[in-house]
Amino acid sequence: MNNSNRAATATDRQLAPLSWDKDITLFVACYNEEGNIAATLNTLLAAVAEVSCSWEILIIDDGSTDRSVEVIQQYIQEHPGLPILLHINGENKGLAQSYIDGAFLGKGKYYRLVCGDDAEPKETFVTLLKHLGEADMIIPYQVECLGKSWARRLLSKTYTLIINTISGHRIRYYNGLAVHLRYHVMRWHTNYRGFGFQADMVTRLLDEGFSYIEVPVKAQERTKGSSKALTMRNFFSVSHTLLDLVIRRVGRITRHRK
Repeated sequence: MNNSNRAATATDRQLAPLSWDKDITLFVACYNEEGNIAATLNTLLAAVAEVSCSWEILIIDDGSTDRSVEVIQQYIQEHPGLPILLHINGENKGLAQSYIDGAFLGKGKYYRLVCGDDAEPKETFVTLLKHLGEADMIIPYQVECLGKSWARRLLSKTYTLIINTISGHRIRYYNGLAVHLRYHVMRWHTNYRGFGFQADMVTRLLDEGFSYIEVPVKAQERTKGSSKALTMRNFFSVSHTLLDLVIRRVGRITRHRK
């Protein structure tokens, strides 16, 4: 695990106090995941049962056209008394916008995105939750991903190399869904709506000097449905993010020289 040497704590950097009722808000993003969403929730409940922290699960259905909402509502009815909440978007807003909205709807001190495709094993969540409070960001990096093709692995490594080269940071993995302080997502949220929003959030907070640790985790490819990441829309969004990272890096260099 690496710690940022120039990091400031959340208390040092917050501009306003923020209260919370839970240690963490687990935001579950759902879009046409009727075959995976119940398994995702089962995995989360199994994970939180092994750690000593208070939690809530906030599900945002982003305009699903399948039976996802019905499945979620039935799941909540079958688990009465648990802090599992459902918010339904009337139309599809995209993952990044739902991620930002969830930060304002949640009540946890920390905040973490969980994709509704059940692509992360219980052990990954347990590992991350055990590190709550150790840094402003808990950044996971994959040491194993079952079912991931060599082409996807190469693409991930290339993407990480490009982000590090542009930003000047040395993070192992940018798309691992970091745990953030919820306040930071509200205050420093991304302006991008494609899959580049995760790298944008992490690098922006690193630029601001917040602390982080990196923890190794395992992942797995979805068992039902197809990934929505490799689309032309996301390609252009990521390209826009990379351009913005270049501009920010040039700005930092210029300010330091002055």
